[in-house]
Amino acid sequence: MAAKTEEAALGYEQARDELIEVVRRLEAGGTTLEESLALWERGEELAKVCRHWLEGARARLDAALSAGGNDGPGTGAAEE
Repeated sequence: MAAKTEEAALGYEQARDELIEVVRRLEAGGTTLEESLALWERGEELAKVCRHWLEGARARLDAALSAGGNDGPGTGAAEE
C-alpha cells in the first residue's frame, strides 16, 4: 500500500525524470539480472504514473475546450 501512496505523491516531472534515469541505467547495462528486473518494474510503475498525469491533463483540456463552446478559434464568433 505504501507504494501506491508514493506513486500518487510523485509529480509528472519527478516521475518522468526518474523514468529517464531508469532507462539510462538499463541501456548502459552492467547490472545483474535481478537489478535489471527491479529497474524494469520500477520503470513500469513510473510510466503508469506519467500516463495517469497525462490522461488527467488531457481530460482537463478536453473539459476546458468543451466548456468554451463555439467561441474557439476558427469558428468566426470572435471575428464578427
